[in-house]
Amino acid sequence: MRPDKPARSIVLRDPIWDTIRLDETAERIVDSAAFQRLRYIKQLGLAHLVYPGAMHTRFDHALGVYHLARRSLSVLEGRGQLVAVSEVDRCMIPLAALLHDIGHYPFSHAVEELEEGRIPGHHEAVVGVFLADDEVRAALESVAPDAAARVEALIRGHSDSPLQGLVSGSLDLDKIEYLKRDAQFCGVPYGDVDVERLLDALRVVADPVTGRLEMGVHEKGVAALESLLFAKYQMFRNVYWHHAVRAATVMYKRIVDDALEGGLLDPEELVGQTDEGLLSLLEQRAASRDGGEDARGVGRRVWALRARRLPKRSVEVVAAELAPEGAGDWLGVDSALKRRLEDRLATELGLEGGDAYLDYPEKPKMFGLDLLLLRRSGERLRLGPGGRAGLIGLPTIAATLYHSARVLRCFTWPERRDVDPAQVAALATLAPEALEARLAEGAPLLG
Repeated sequence: MRPDKPARSIVLRDPIWDTIRLDETAERIVDSAAFQRLRYIKQLGLAHLVYPGAMHTRFDHALGVYHLARRSLSVLEGRGQLVAVSEVDRCMIPLAALLHDIGHYPFSHAVEELEEGRIPGHHEAVVGVFLADDEVRAALESVAPDAAARVEALIRGHSDSPLQGLVSGSLDLDKIEYLKRDAQFCGVPYGDVDVERLLDALRVVADPVTGRLEMGVHEKGVAALESLLFAKYQMFRNVYWHHAVRAATVMYKRIVDDALEGGLLDPEELVGQTDEGLLSLLEQRAASRDGGEDARGVGRRVWALRARRLPKRSVEVVAAELAPEGAGDWLGVDSALKRRLEDRLATELGLEGGDAYLDYPEKPKMFGLDLLLLRRSGERLRLGPGGRAGLIGLPTIAATLYHSARVLRCFTWPERRDVDPAQVAALATLAPEALEARLAEGAPLLG
């Protein structure tokens, strides 16, 4: 935007942040068709089937992150923290915050749990497709000729801007926003974050080793940072990994995976779809395949998902009850090996192929911490995954909290089947080679 051009803004009302002001560039982006698509992608995927209020979208959330970015810059500016940051860098942060989720797939993160290579990439990896949209690109180029490249680097965590950490990092504004918004719309008390304290504690800090400037936090914000990490744990335990949310998620993933495998859907068609758009597309294609016959069951599962006929919990084993070696890494991804096991379990339980689901969600970076801390004495130090004794203690117990949040479940559909938890737990702890051998033997896995 030219410096001689009068600034203008529009005002939006928001239930979380009250008033959000969009500058002219942000308004142009928000009005683009590429951004408006986010109105039709639910922030929490299928959680609305459990928490009826969880109808908020990636559109709402993106506006909130943009708002927090502008507030953060205002705080930093007021403290004289932006002297060494270029004007262009400052302009890029709110725009990257606004666009950080523009690449999301239908129902948000669910399909990103499929095996690597099954979909075009993580939503951040495909963001370039949307930044190349004519309307979005034109809006960005009104700020700087290379704005799209700068914004993509910030979103993907590759920027050398000192403000990178506001968009992607241990203290990124995305986390603060989604915890507050998700808790509010789910009607739970778990996601409360001391936003004012955290924003007030933001600092641009020089790395004591390299001298490179990056985002950090003043020591006075440590308690608020700990509360942010713990709020994240509670939301995963009680909302994101709620058993019925996961039941809906595994069914949706099976729908997409079978549609890809059966040729009903091309991977590239996932990019740019909306929640309802994808379900309707799959429903239509499944109905037209072979005169209405859908060998992989995509159509009947789409119907079941719409009608909330979700898979039933047949087994639930908390991580602490698994063998000391824990579940195999193969269980956290919807791989071909895992699918073979699930289909075998379905057969042994008298179900149709594809109607048994194993679920052991993972989020290894739930408590990821890589952040510069500015002490009251002026000392600068880096907080890593282990935290620092006497300063930030939560990361030191992160493994315990993460372990307690994870639950191994076996779901069956359309009916619940009685399954011995010990047998499922034993299968889950097998190494891939051992599981391959068990499947090859042909002997019953259950009973």
